[in-house]
Amino acid sequence: MDKCLIKWIVFDYGGVLAEEGFVAGLHAIARQEGVDERQLLETTREIILSSGYLVGEILEESFWNIFRHETGINRSNEQLRDAILSRFVLRPWMLEVVARLRSRKVGTAILSDQVNWLDELDIRDGFFQHFDRVYNSFHVGLSKSNPQIFEELVQWINCSPGDIVFIDDHLPHIKRAKSRGLNVIHYTDREQFIRDLSAYCPVEA
Repeated sequence: MDKCLIKWIVFDYGGVLAEEGFVAGLHAIARQEGVDERQLLETTREIILSSGYLVGEILEESFWNIFRHETGINRSNEQLRDAILSRFVLRPWMLEVVARLRSRKVGTAILSDQVNWLDELDIRDGFFQHFDRVYNSFHVGLSKSNPQIFEELVQWINCSPGDIVFIDDHLPHIKRAKSRGLNVIHYTDREQFIRDLSAYCPVEA
């Protein structure tokens, strides 16, 4: 078996380890409400960033109150959150890849721009146990829109940037990580991901 060339692999959650429930959920809400899907997604992303919800500065109740005020969508917190959380579906094959990496003594971590939902999704699906570290913007007070988080990541796991591979489906996050010296994989699909990962640490999938 070929040698792994890196020490840590860091995964995004939504869109990499799991289906992207945030986007899918908001698109579903938009269709049901008869509003533009892209506009609702952009508006909600802006609310999450500007309100500070993404980095733990306000709680979920306040976020949904702002959401209803800004969008005019008057659904309950439970209806809105269920539309999103129900669409975060883990990819079992990804967890198999993680297990193979750990068996080869490669450190594995999650770096996610998530809110309190990530903890609730772990209670539902039990995926934290498959990783050595979990870093969530809601708890660390930084999001991946700030390049500083990648500098902090290097310190948190006590490893040089060149020994880390960061995986994300959102290209701007990939560019910011790369600007801080990390190796990167832009996730687009399973087949390409396995090919890209094999350049750093060959795994069967």
